[in-house]
This record gives sequence, C-alpha cells and structure tokens, in this order.
Amino acid sequence: MTLPLSGLRVVEFSHMVMGPTCGLVLADLGAEVIKVEPAGKGDPTRYLTSTGAGFFSSFSRNKKSVQLDLESPEGLESARKLIASADVFFENFRPGALEKKGLGYEAMSKANPKLIYCSMKGFLTGPYEKRTALDEVVQMMSGLAYMTGPVGKPLRAGAPVNDMMGGMFGAIAIMAALRERDATGKGQYVQSGLFENCAWLVSTHMMQQAVSGKEPVPMSAGKRAWGVYDIFESGDGTPVFIGVVTERQWELFTKALGEPELMDPSYATNNDRSRARETLIPLVGKLLKKHPIAEIERICETNGLPFARIQKPGDLFDDPHLNAGGMIPITLPDGKETKIPALPMQFGDRRLGIRSPLPTPGQHTREILEKL
Repeated sequence: MTLPLSGLRVVEFSHMVMGPTCGLVLADLGAEVIKVEPAGKGDPTRYLTSTGAGFFSSFSRNKKSVQLDLESPEGLESARKLIASADVFFENFRPGALEKKGLGYEAMSKANPKLIYCSMKGFLTGPYEKRTALDEVVQMMSGLAYMTGPVGKPLRAGAPVNDMMGGMFGAIAIMAALRERDATGKGQYVQSGLFENCAWLVSTHMMQQAVSGKEPVPMSAGKRAWGVYDIFESGDGTPVFIGVVTERQWELFTKALGEPELMDPSYATNNDRSRARETLIPLVGKLLKKHPIAEIERICETNGLPFARIQKPGDLFDDPHLNAGGMIPITLPDGKETKIPALPMQFGDRRLGIRSPLPTPGQHTREILEKL
C-alpha cells in the first residue's frame, strides 16, 4: 500500500517526546525514518520509568535504529553522510549543540541544498530562545496550568500535550517546506517551539479577555459559556459528563427528562442558563440521579447530546470504538503484546497502521551505513 510520504528519507536526532512525536507522524505517513541513537545502550528514553515508561514504545514504531558515536571522527563522518542522504533532518537538542559538531543547518545545507532541516526547541527566536524548557515549564508560563488547576493551584495537563503538539507542528512545518521545495527545488530551515505552541493553545482565553475586558478564571471555578456543561452522577453512582450547548439541545434534553422544574423562564436561553449555573447545575444533578447510567446514555445518544463516562487511560484498551479500527497491535521491548491508538486521521477507508515493530538499539546500523 502506497502511503502519502513513501519515498522520503528522514533522519531523526531526538529523544523524549517532542522530536519522537514528529518522527512518528512522518513514519506512520510512510516516510523512511532513521532514528539515530547513541552508541551503547541507545536512546536513554528506552529505559525511563514512572510516567516516562511508555515514551519509547509510544513514538518509535515504523522507524529504523542506527547507532553512532558522535564523539568519534568515524561516527561524526557517518552522521554527515547520513544527513546528506536525507530529504529531511530534524533534531530537538539544546541550541548550538549540533553546530559545534558541524551538523548545523548551514553546514548540512551546503552538503545537500534540498535538505529540509527542522529544529524543535523550547522557544523560537526571541529573548527566551536559549532557555531550557519542559512541557511543565511552558504550561506554567503560558497560563495553561492556571486555567487547568483548581483556583489558586496551577496544574499541568495530565498528558505531555505541548511536547506532542510541538512535534506535530514540527511535522506540519516539514511537510509545508517539502511542498515549497517541490516548487523551488530548494530546502530550508524550519522550527517548532514548545512555548509558542502552548501560547497558541491558550489564545482563545487571551481573546476571551480581549473581548470581555475580564481576566478568564480557571475552568475549575465553574464559569462556563454553556449552562449545562458538567460532571453529574447517575442513580447507580456512575459519574458522567454531559454538555448541552445549543438551544436545540436544551429543548431535546428537557423533553427527554420531562421535568417541569427545567421549564423555569430563568433557564430560557443559553446565556440565561450560564448566568443561573449556581441553581441549574444542582437541579440537573438531582434530576439525573433519578436515572441509571444506561438510561442517561440512551437519552444522550438518542438525542445527539454530548456525553461521556469518566474513564482512565487503561479503559481505552477495551474501548469498542477504538478497537473497531483505531488501534495498532504492538510488541513491547520485553516481548509483551499490546495495542496503541493509531494516528487520529483517516484516508478514505484507510487508517495508518504498523509496517515495522519497535527497533532494538542499532538494529539497522549496518543496513543503512553500508549503503551510504
């Protein structure tokens, strides 16, 4: 099966999440992605524990592994040849690290003028560009943590959202540069920034303040643009989120429940309901507790109302929708068989799958280097 990026060679110098996410997107789309790892045990991300234990397994499928010792003349020369052979090279090392080794954009573009060279950094050009950033750092800087946590207790999001989205924007920049190369015949240098990504994520709250003249408050404060947009409890004790965000949805919701109290004129419009949340939310909560979760889900699904049980990540292994085509089988480094969500995109009836399993450290070193 021909994939959109088949025939492209991509060389990846990256670790942790941001860079590997970029490589994953390009690899799943069909590019030959060669992940360069340090000599010896390979990428340290392979051996992380706790919340980092899944990083390598999440972002390394469909890639080839080459090990190089960049401290040796031979390893450095192999790196130069490898990058010169590529359509795309990307990295997420500290600013200036690769320039010192002669692997910066200026040097590599001379060796290959068609090369697309992408750096994924904590900050794009500006006063902060030499700072070290983490997902948590930029969430605190941008206000995302402020909007996420309880009032007065900033809290980072429960997934590496900026690292992953920063990698996605790196892939978008690369694909745009490839499209431009089709027209000009020339490569170029592109960048993706972690802080700028997070600032973009909170841009709706920035505009909220610009439009209203009031600072936005954390989501946990209960201020919502919609009257019914909360977590409730069913009669059999199951927590469920329900959103009623249009006038038509309110009409369907109240008709299905058949509760006269919801016909109060103070709840007539969405803006009315938003202003009356202090009374409306407890009322809706009381009325929903009359119904078991199965009945609440039936009402919501029948009437096209947004709803969701509150789940844990592990619950997704058994999710019937994901398992209908959105899961990829994968073998972990310890040999255990499991599955992981595919990229959230579809081409006609096709979903992107797995072409090659997680590579062992340096598995493709000889295969790749002998052809240079």
